[in-house]
Formats: sequence, structure tokens, C-alpha cells
Amino acid sequence: MSRYVLAFRGDPNRSAEPDAEAAWGAWFAELGPTIVDAGSRVGQVRRLAAQQGGDGAEEVLTGYVVVEATDIDDAVTLAQGCPGLKSGVSVEVAETVPMGG
Repeated sequence: MSRYVLAFRGDPNRSAEPDAEAAWGAWFAELGPTIVDAGSRVGQVRRLAAQQGGDGAEEVLTGYVVVEATDIDDAVTLAQGCPGLKSGVSVEVAETVPMGG
């Protein structure tokens, strides 16, 4: 099993949809024991632009959770249940790599 960060990205000024808290809570309950770090929402964000260009995306990090999955395809399947996908939140799935390894 490997660990994957599910990074939620969106407009930091968006309004919460009605029943959003309940939908996110239900999804986290579905993820259950796959969650190894419940993560957090993110407050203020400041982005430092890369000196050599980089991604000028409008979305910023709005929260994250870390899950355990057999492979990245399994992690993507878990991420597909994210209720934010229906309301302007994208999910970036990234495998964690141990430091020094």
C-alpha cells in the first residue's frame, strides 16, 4: 500500500453550496480506514511564482487529505467520489515519496 495526497484546488472565494458539509462528511465516512491523515482545509493562500515561468492556474490549494491505496488508479477511484468535483473543486492525486528515498 502507498500513500496518496488528494489535494483539493478551487477558487478561494467561492461560496459553500447548501449541504456541502454533509456531502463532504459522508464522503470522508466512505473513505473510512483509507484515510491516514485527515488533512485540513486551507485558509489564506499566497503563491510565489516560479522564476522560470510555471503554471499560472487560477485555482489554489483549498484543502487536502492523505489516503492509503494499492496504486494510483485505486487512489483516483477514491478521489472520484469527492463531492467538490460537482461544484468547481478539482482534485489532484499525488503519490507521496519517502524523504531520502
